[in-house]
Amino acid sequence: MTVIYPKVALIGLGLIAGSMAHGMRRAGLATEIRGYARSAETRGIAAEIGLVDTVCDTVEAAVRDADLVVLCVPVGAMGSVAAQIAPVLKPGAVVTDVGSVKAAVIEAVAPHIPEGVHFIPGHPLAGTEHSGPRSGFAELFDNKWCILVPVEGSDAEEVAKLRTYWEQLGSNVDVMDPAHHDLVLAVTSHAPHLIAYTMVGVADDLRRVTDSEVIKYSAAGFRDFTRIAASDPTMWRDVFLTNKAATLEILGRFTEELFALQRAIRTEDGDHLHDYFTRTRAIRRGIIDAGQDTDAPDFGRVPLTKTKAPAE
Repeated sequence: MTVIYPKVALIGLGLIAGSMAHGMRRAGLATEIRGYARSAETRGIAAEIGLVDTVCDTVEAAVRDADLVVLCVPVGAMGSVAAQIAPVLKPGAVVTDVGSVKAAVIEAVAPHIPEGVHFIPGHPLAGTEHSGPRSGFAELFDNKWCILVPVEGSDAEEVAKLRTYWEQLGSNVDVMDPAHHDLVLAVTSHAPHLIAYTMVGVADDLRRVTDSEVIKYSAAGFRDFTRIAASDPTMWRDVFLTNKAATLEILGRFTEELFALQRAIRTEDGDHLHDYFTRTRAIRRGIIDAGQDTDAPDFGRVPLTKTKAPAE
């Protein structure tokens, strides 16, 4: 592996930053990894587990002399962090991010990037419902997609270097413009998360179904809704507020489709339901064929078994 960025600063020390740290160590991609988190508790845990080489007490200390600075904070905090680090960024450094929204991040961050520093927004399409410095693992990005969204005037050579860096972490890499990225993610991530939050909320509000029944009889569909709905609330609040237009557009289309399915059920139009489900099944097959999930039973999870009582 080639060390493209010897000194890397990770701002925010949750799932994505932690996985990047583990991945860089696995591949030998950095000579020094520094990290910073706003929470003293998070910094303490990161230091305790040796997540990065140096846990810094200030964001300025983390980014000073860094060749690559990765903003791993909620999208709503990107602008304020960029303003704080701007005076100490090294000339020639690359600043990137891992936010799920790109147009709003570019609008918030780009004005603070000094002349001579390269700002190349990014978004690794990988994650779990877990958060915090203990949640990361090196394999998170393996065969997952990372989207780079260069800003106007981005240096093509620097974009190519950042592409190589993500490929060395295990990712496939694509390039998009901000508006298209935000629309794609509204379809593939943002609207599905909102629907999951809503379905879990409906179950919570439906008093004819008790909490114990919801938990005890959770079939795969509802159970996976709860997994998605367990994602970090601050991150997803910011995602919906900063990708409002695209998310509302997709939710409008979803509402139309839902009304059509309601009508088919009400009128007992089995042909419409069967054709619709056949088309959606084909999309699932495409995801599996692309290596983005497994067709193993129960999404590849090992069945839970009851703990045996100790022998007397």
